[in-house]
Amino acid sequence: MKIISSPSEINHLCNNLKLEGKTIGLVPTMGALHDGHLSLIKRAKKENEICIVSVFVNPTQFNNAKDLETYPRDLNKDATLLETVSCDYLFAPKADEIYSEEEKNTTFKFDFQGLDKVMEGPRRPGHFNGVVQIVSKLFTLIQPHKAYFGEKDFQQVAIIRLMTQTMKFDIEICPCPILRAENGLALSSRNELLTENEKQIATNIFHVLNESKTKTDKLSVKELINWVENELNAIQPLQVEYYEIVDGTTLQPISSWNETNDIVGCITVYCGNVRLIDNIRYK
Repeated sequence: MKIISSPSEINHLCNNLKLEGKTIGLVPTMGALHDGHLSLIKRAKKENEICIVSVFVNPTQFNNAKDLETYPRDLNKDATLLETVSCDYLFAPKADEIYSEEEKNTTFKFDFQGLDKVMEGPRRPGHFNGVVQIVSKLFTLIQPHKAYFGEKDFQQVAIIRLMTQTMKFDIEICPCPILRAENGLALSSRNELLTENEKQIATNIFHVLNESKTKTDKLSVKELINWVENELNAIQPLQVEYYEIVDGTTLQPISSWNETNDIVGCITVYCGNVRLIDNIRYK
């Protein structure tokens, strides 16, 4: 595996690879890699001749400076892990190689067509602007045939799909299922910030969501939202920030179970000071 930090070098490399007729799969990450990332990389390896993984803790998608500061970083560990799944190239640029000072200090403009008005959007102002900003830069530099994203970030996948269409990138977006630990906890880089006891407590997020699937014939959408929130808030130190049951395509909240055949429940829960997201499909 070769490690590249220069944007111009990765762009030159990818142009040559495409001239050779090679297919490229891209897995964009912010590092702190785990088995969930590896599952994306394995799929990218299987479906493409070349697999490129980017590791970049993107400053423009953090609306909380402390969150950016504490985000786990260990590039050497990430590189060692990527070697185990035969990644071809690791692209690990520095912020000043990706952004000009003006870009770092100006909110990236994009028409989200309402996808940013729900769930994470109002609670993390500017977050998705930063996501679209960095992913569009990666797509322009690398020009992959396929790009792989985990469905744990369900809203992000919907927004990246819209961005790809709007900006006319000829790239197939490949959502990949949530990978969970044996106890049900969704794998996340933020799990590294949890104590062992908190990790065990956080498994209740999935267990409650999973149990909620058995109650859709007894409870209305609103009643089920209340049930999930009450169940989790009763467990210390869990605190639900939001639980929304939405149309899986538009991300707009639904009011009844027969409103659509594409229904997903999306949740954010604080476990102590660590913010965790998860989701579950109802139909």
